[in-house]
Amino acid sequence: MNKIALLGIAVSLLSASSASAADLAARPYTKAPPPVAAVYDWTGFYIGGHLGGSWTNEQWINTANTTGFGDLSPGNGFAQRGTGVIGGAQLGYNWQFQSFVLGLEGTVSGMSNKGSLLNTVFGAGLDDVFSWRTDWMATVVGRAGVAYNNNLFYVKGGYAGVNNKLSVSDTVPALTGSGSQTTWHNGWTVGAGWEYGITRNWIVGVEYNYAAFETKSYQLAGAAAPALYTFDVKPKDIQSVVARVSYKFGGPVMAKY
Repeated sequence: MNKIALLGIAVSLLSASSASAADLAARPYTKAPPPVAAVYDWTGFYIGGHLGGSWTNEQWINTANTTGFGDLSPGNGFAQRGTGVIGGAQLGYNWQFQSFVLGLEGTVSGMSNKGSLLNTVFGAGLDDVFSWRTDWMATVVGRAGVAYNNNLFYVKGGYAGVNNKLSVSDTVPALTGSGSQTTWHNGWTVGAGWEYGITRNWIVGVEYNYAAFETKSYQLAGAAAPALYTFDVKPKDIQSVVARVSYKFGGPVMAKY
């Protein structure tokens, strides 16, 4: 083979190698997909329970007394605080708009708040004993909060009602008597709390609530009626701190790019 033929073969190989390199350089670059971040979705129905401690400030003032056993006169009365356990159930729905969460919630709670005292307004020899209790409460509230992924910080406010009982008993002769009345008091409530979504369905949290109620008239003359032993009674306020657990239906975790 002569030198001219060898030179032609070398030129051909060099051209083919350059073309292959050009083809490799022209291949398009594929960009890696962006990372996916999971975002908690607070929208949906939920149901659950709560348990904690509560305290009631109870007040009762006599407004009329024509009985023999009643050892108070109009204007006399008492106020007392009683503490206890509170527990019950909640049911609600949340709507999430970006980082904002709005909701409606109803609760029913049983309480063990109660108290009693011996009336000594007119001296130590008096023997009528007053007893009271607030045993269950219901609320219907609106909620508004801000979500940071699995965390929700919120405030709440709306209607509250409580079942209240006041009793009096005088068992020492010669003048004896007793009476009681149970009444529902309407009122309002406000509160604040924090919740955390531990899974897409299970939520835990803590909450503080304050509720205040209207004054109602109670007749405690009992068997002495139509004689009067009448009081203006008011659960001035009920406060509570509870731990909450809720199950949220649906609401899958959303992907955010």
